[in-house]
Amino acid sequence: MSIVNIAAYKFVTLDDIATLRPALQASCQALDLKGTILLAPEGINLFLAGSRKAIDAFLAELRADGRFADLALKESLSDTQPFRRMLVRPKKEIITMKMPVIKPADGRAPGIDPVTLKRWLDAGHDDEGRPVVMLDTRNDFEVDVGTFDNALDYRLTKFSEFPDVVAAHREDFEGKTIVSFCTGGIRCEKAAIYMRDIGLAHTYQLDGGILKYFEDVGGAHYQGDCFVFDYRTALTPDLTPSTTKQCFACRAVVTAEDQRNPAYVEGAQCPACAHSRTDAGTLEQAITAPTPAISA
Repeated sequence: MSIVNIAAYKFVTLDDIATLRPALQASCQALDLKGTILLAPEGINLFLAGSRKAIDAFLAELRADGRFADLALKESLSDTQPFRRMLVRPKKEIITMKMPVIKPADGRAPGIDPVTLKRWLDAGHDDEGRPVVMLDTRNDFEVDVGTFDNALDYRLTKFSEFPDVVAAHREDFEGKTIVSFCTGGIRCEKAAIYMRDIGLAHTYQLDGGILKYFEDVGGAHYQGDCFVFDYRTALTPDLTPSTTKQCFACRAVVTAEDQRNPAYVEGAQCPACAHSRTDAGTLEQAITAPTPAISA
């Protein structure tokens, strides 16, 4: 597999987005990279894909900026380019929580590395004997592709719902050690800070998210695949593209069996939404299907 896919983020104060944005866009285009980079006053979030030489050249240039020198990566390989274009976008937040008091750049909640987490899950408790509860901070359609065994899933439709939902379910966490997790770490980093702020003291974030867990320990205690925000749709625990797809009309998870259904039209409709779509609507959706949104 010749295409290198990287995912990375860092919470760091950025006050030069107006100049940083065109510089990163030009660099990526010169190297024929595709994907998305989000820039906000709170930091950077990126998903990029290209040749090994191009990825290494881009990272060398980016890390020459002291603010990104310690940027941590999650990496996987694919046969084909999973992105259609290259975008560098300014945003208010690199992951939208709508809680400006949560500032990871000022100090993050404690993290737990994948090897330690697996040991805890093997034992059924943390090193102090408290039961461990896994808290999925991702959206419902992502969770449906795969998640940790017995993870709490509050069927979020967007991350900004997280604070109110968790506050309403505090009793689920009393007396337990909480490990928040997401695809690459960015959402659970904000989530863990929020949970600490509301008094849930024994809260950790899974460093590097599910993708880092797969990289370090494989799929132990995890069922299914991990949804990713590109045209691979999901990765298996060995970090290869899975057979799972997502319907770009209704966002439903489309299994390999569903893809054999005559009602499935890639990029247009799936069996779950085909009955509510006209032929004209299906064709229009196929033509205008958007590039997936980036998250982690």
